[in-house]
Parts: sequence; structure tokens; C-alpha cells
Amino acid sequence: MADAPVSNGEPLQPGGAERPGEVSGTISVVLADDQALMRMGFRMVLEAEEDIAVVGEASDGTSALAQAKALHPDVILMDVRMPGMNGIEATERIARECPGTRVLILTTFDLDEYAFAGLRAGASGFLLKDTRPTELAEAIRTVASGEAVVSPRITQRMLEMFAASLPSSNAPAQPSSDPRIDSLTPREKEILVLMSQGMSNAEIAAHLVVSATTVKTHVGNVLAKLDVRDRVQAVVVAYETGLMA
Repeated sequence: MADAPVSNGEPLQPGGAERPGEVSGTISVVLADDQALMRMGFRMVLEAEEDIAVVGEASDGTSALAQAKALHPDVILMDVRMPGMNGIEATERIARECPGTRVLILTTFDLDEYAFAGLRAGASGFLLKDTRPTELAEAIRTVASGEAVVSPRITQRMLEMFAASLPSSNAPAQPSSDPRIDSLTPREKEILVLMSQGMSNAEIAAHLVVSATTVKTHVGNVLAKLDVRDRVQAVVVAYETGLMA
């Protein structure tokens, strides 16, 4: 294992994966965690994958942002609890300043308000640090392809987090006051609800008895109308606006 935190100072795949569903060549990854042993463990796991390469490491948010700007990695595994600039602020800045780089939030517990804040800041997924190696690698591939990692358990936690701001089930239904939600067609709203329940495109297609291609088209329309870049951000909008009441 190389001792240097950065392999050669150059990105393995400049600009990251820019088009959903398309990943060519090696997926470049930066590890951002203040615990050196944790970074070492992730590096060992990922270096066993032929299509994934760790090109950099960071021990705080400032370093993670610098690595993102210098190396343009496809994915950054981001711990939210780090000294100095934390992972939330780093994620927000990376999402804004390095749009070709996706962020996967890392946390020890699934009930972590900081991790959810990271999702709202622009992260494309949420992983527990004890995630199995195969699941970690698959999550990286998913995010690098332009998709997002959203599990039913996490969407349930999001629902609980936003519950206080959602209307009571006994209250009369109110029309949406968010123009983004209002711009969706009935079918697109239905797709968004199913996405927010953690369903994949294939699962949505089976549920609605339509083709996966049709679902993919609807998902693309939803993302465009909500002005978000992936499924996680669409799910956040769904909960914040009360659509998932």
C-alpha cells in the first residue's frame, strides 16, 4: 500500500462521471475521514476492486475540498464529523464548486442528524461505516454512474426527521405551495413518491407495470423540474415540501 495520501497528483478520470448511467474506465475515489485507520481500511477494501482507484485522502473538510478541486475525483467518501471544516460544509462546497464529483456520506449511526444535513447539502448517498465491502464498492459504482444511494431505512429516518413540519393526518389536505412540486404531472408526482420510498427504477417499473425506460424518462423529468442533480436531492425536496405526508 502506498504511503503517500495522493497517488500521483493527477485525476484518473478528469471531471468525474458527467452523464447519468455512464462510467468509463476507472472510478477515482478520495477518502475523507479524520481517522487514519478508517481511511486505511477503506483503501484496502477499494484497492481490491479492479475498477476503483483511491487517488487521495483527507483528514478534514478543508483537505477534502482541496482534493476535490485538484484531482476531480468521481466520488468522495465523506465523514461528517471532522475537525475544522466539517463534512457538511465540505459537501456543500464540493456540490457547488465541483459538480462532477459526487459525495457519499459516512457515519457510524443511521440516526445521525449531521449525516442528513450532509444529504441536504448535496451528497448523493448515505453509508454506514460498517457497510460490507461489496455494498461499499457497489454504492460507489452507483453514485459514480450519476445515480444515488437511498435505502428504505434511510428514507424512513428522513420522514421521522421532517415529521414535525408535515401536516397532521387529521388536517384537511392543502395544495402544494412549492412551484417545483406544482410543476410535476400526476405521473411524475407518483414516481417521486415511489422514489422517496426507496424504490429503484426497476422496482418502480414493476409496481406501475411500465418499462424501465419509461421510468427512467420520468425520473429525468422529475430531476429537471425540481432542479436537483440526483435522486437523493429529489427525495429531500419531497420530504421538505410535505409531499410525503
